[in-house]
Amino acid sequence: MIRRVRSLFLSDIHLGTRACQAEHLLAFLREYECEQLFLVGDIIDFWAMNRSVHWPATHNTVVQKILKMARHHTKVCLIPGNHDELLREHAGSNFGDVHLLREHVHVAADGKQYLVLHGDEYDQVTRLHRWISVLGDMSYTFLIHVNRVLSWLRRKLGVSGHWSLADYAKRNVLQAVSYISDFESAVAHTAAQRGLDGVICGHIHTPVLRQIGGVTYINCGDWVDSCTAVVEHMDGRMELVRWEPEVRAANDERGKVVPLHAADAA
Repeated sequence: MIRRVRSLFLSDIHLGTRACQAEHLLAFLREYECEQLFLVGDIIDFWAMNRSVHWPATHNTVVQKILKMARHHTKVCLIPGNHDELLREHAGSNFGDVHLLREHVHVAADGKQYLVLHGDEYDQVTRLHRWISVLGDMSYTFLIHVNRVLSWLRRKLGVSGHWSLADYAKRNVLQAVSYISDFESAVAHTAAQRGLDGVICGHIHTPVLRQIGGVTYINCGDWVDSCTAVVEHMDGRMELVRWEPEVRAANDERGKVVPLHAADAA
């Protein structure tokens, strides 16, 4: 059954890389019909494609699916991130009914206002030491590949539920925890300074919905590891959801949407 919602927010898809879970994203998009689709940065990974291009048919299908949604009365907005920063010079333009924006203030159905941006401008490593960021990106990609092997073993052993090696490392290494906390606080502070109710971003691949200093901070997560997205329901309620693939027969992509957190419970 199709879920009808007001808005979908997706970030960090990283098309053009082996880590991109395009099949799961396509299965997720088949579950929803939305009035607005916000692509919150790092949709195409030009950084990785400079090293090695990986563009299977499923990646092309993702692009075609988004363009089809734009043609069929879904407002599609793309806010480039640091991995697809080449598109930033075209902010304010439309390409195939896709609107390119530097950032956006989204007014939800309940009247609350959310700053929508990728967030890399609040990452001091990305801004000041790009070579460290590139090295970190390569290390993160390695962890994702290791995690895929572990996920396969877990399924074979009948262990259910989502578990991520990359997420475990981010949440248990002191420096990573401090980095994430600093980033979240900086982004939330900007929204508060502008008098907004919340912020929706991406960049750090850490899906979360919580209150920071009276502001609703929402991170969309990614589609290389967590397979998460933000949903705005028709009443304006924001919800963070995860697509969890199920054990499936060959060529039969199945899964389920799992709610992670809702704004009214924050």
